[in-house]
Amino acid sequence: MGHDTVETPSLSFVGGGEPGRGTPYARYARLDELHGLQHPLSEAPAEMSFIVTTQVMELLFGLLRHEWTLAQQALREDDLPAALAALRRGTHVQDVLTESWDLLATMTPQEFNSFRALFGEASGFQSSAFLHLEFLLGNKNAALLNMYADAPGTRDELAAALRAPSLYDDALAVLARRGLAVPHLPSEQRHHASPEVEAAWRRVYAEPEFAGLQPLAEALLDVAERVTRWRQRHLNAVRRTMGAKPGSGGSSGLTWLRKSADQDVFPELWSIRDEM
Repeated sequence: MGHDTVETPSLSFVGGGEPGRGTPYARYARLDELHGLQHPLSEAPAEMSFIVTTQVMELLFGLLRHEWTLAQQALREDDLPAALAALRRGTHVQDVLTESWDLLATMTPQEFNSFRALFGEASGFQSSAFLHLEFLLGNKNAALLNMYADAPGTRDELAAALRAPSLYDDALAVLARRGLAVPHLPSEQRHHASPEVEAAWRRVYAEPEFAGLQPLAEALLDVAERVTRWRQRHLNAVRRTMGAKPGSGGSSGLTWLRKSADQDVFPELWSIRDEM
């Protein structure tokens, strides 16, 4: 072997300085901008963790929306393998989202209260990215658009999501195109359990000619289960950090979170298991 050396690039989590300069990695990931987005309003040590965790969650919300939108497009094209792949990638995003609560779960009430008053009425409940995900799941509520009266672009985008088919709507449309009776139309209202939809999913599991749709059912149930895990983890983190006090954005705090955690996503996929 010769004595020539090969220099290997090292990854740095520090930005590259002036725009257009620095390492290719810093430019590609836009690290200067990314690491310049944290601006604590206090000297409280826990506030930095709160800000970073919030920003990480927002990025993951956007990634999950990306995957669910790809899944919708594939379902509309009857490309089940592509839809299943997008849903599978999305479940990994959901897992990371749920685990991200660990960064906040051990924050004591004293630590949280040391900076809580500084962000006023700001609340994760106001996240437009999260609300878009709720609409994609079929958890639609037009009244929530009122929060964005001062952000017409965001409001218009959410209004379009409210009117558009949800991920579940597109899955049910696949069942209908495969010959199952699904008298279901997209709605701007929250999806509620339907005996007809339940009967269609039951046939998917009971009749061999529809067995090819079972992977879709199971993939959707994977999504639904992780939504519940996220909600329960959120509930427990809030209980530990702030107890039963009202939420900073005026929500009812634990009461709202408990109600949300008790609502099944894609309810017919759960109810058919009572008879299987």
